[in-house]
Amino acid sequence: MNVSGMVWAGTLVALTAVLLVDLFIIGRRPHEPSVRESSLWVSFYIGLALLFGAGLWITAGGNVAGQFYTGWLTEYSLSVDNLFVFVIIMARFGVPRKYQQKVLLVGIVLALVMRGGFIAAGAALLAQFSWVFYIFGAFLIYTAINLARQGEPEEDEFKENVLIRWSRKALPISRDYDGAKLTTHQAGRRLFTPMLVVMIAIGTTDLIFALDSIPAIFGITQEPYLVFTANVFALMGLRQLFFLVGGLLDRLVYLSYGLAVVLGFIGVKLVLEALADNNLPFLNDGEPIGWAPHIPIWLSLTVILGCLAVATAASLVKSARDRRRELVDVHR
Repeated sequence: MNVSGMVWAGTLVALTAVLLVDLFIIGRRPHEPSVRESSLWVSFYIGLALLFGAGLWITAGGNVAGQFYTGWLTEYSLSVDNLFVFVIIMARFGVPRKYQQKVLLVGIVLALVMRGGFIAAGAALLAQFSWVFYIFGAFLIYTAINLARQGEPEEDEFKENVLIRWSRKALPISRDYDGAKLTTHQAGRRLFTPMLVVMIAIGTTDLIFALDSIPAIFGITQEPYLVFTANVFALMGLRQLFFLVGGLLDRLVYLSYGLAVVLGFIGVKLVLEALADNNLPFLNDGEPIGWAPHIPIWLSLTVILGCLAVATAASLVKSARDRRRELVDVHR
C-alpha cells in the first residue's frame, strides 16, 4: 500500500475525534452503562470497522480489505480475552462500578500508545531484517502453548507485578477511593488513592498483551497502516463491551483454547512465510525454501473465524450443561 501523509493525518484526526467524544461522555457523567447503551455503542464501533473495511475494498481492493478484516478480527478476539484480566483487576481492587468506565478508558488509551510504539518498532525491524518473522512466529507458538496450558485466569491466580507491589510500598496511598480521583486530601495530607494502583495494573497488563497482539497482526499483514487501524478499531468499544458481556465471560470457558489455536496458526504461518522468503546464510545456503507455502488471506480468515466460532459454541454448550447439573444438584 502507498498511503499518503494526508490519508494518515485524516485517519488519525478522525479516530482521535471519536476517542475524544468517548472521553467527553465519561468526563461529563461517570456511570455504569446499561445493556442498551452498551449494545448501541458496541454495534456502532463494529459498524465503523466494517465500513472502514468496505472503504478499503473500494479504494484498494479485496485483498487489502481482507487483510484488515482478518487483522481486526484477530485483535478484537485478543481484546475480548483481555477483558478477563480487566474483570479480575476490577474485582481484586474493589473498583466501584460507576467509576470502572474511566479506568477502562485510560487503559484503552495506554494500550493505543503502547501498541503504536510496538507497531512502529515492529515495522522498522521487518523492513530491515526479514528474519524477525522467525522470532515473531516462535514467540506466538510459545504463547499459544502457554495459553492452552493455563486456560483463562482466575481471580485467585492473579499476581501483582513488581511495579504494583512497589507502588503499594513506596507511595502514600489512602485506604478508600475518592470517586475516580487519583489523589485525595486526608488529615491535611495529599495521598494517592487506590485508583492509581488500578491504573498501574491496567497499564502493565496492556503492555503484556501488546507483546502478543503485535506479532499476531504482523502475521496477517505487514502494512503499518492496516496494522495500526486494525488495532485501533479492535480497542474501540472495548469499554462498552466490558459492561455488555462482563457477566458472560465466565461462560466462555474454551475461548482461551480457541485463541491458542489462532495464535499457533499465525505463528506457523509466520515461520512458513519466513522460510519461503529465507535469506539466512546458514539455512539452505541463504536461498528461499521452495516447499514452504504462502498461506492466502482467505484461508487465514476462514481458520480464525472457524476456531473462534467453535470455541464460543463449545463454551456455551458446556456452560449450559454445567448450569443444568447445578440445578439438579440443588433440587436433590
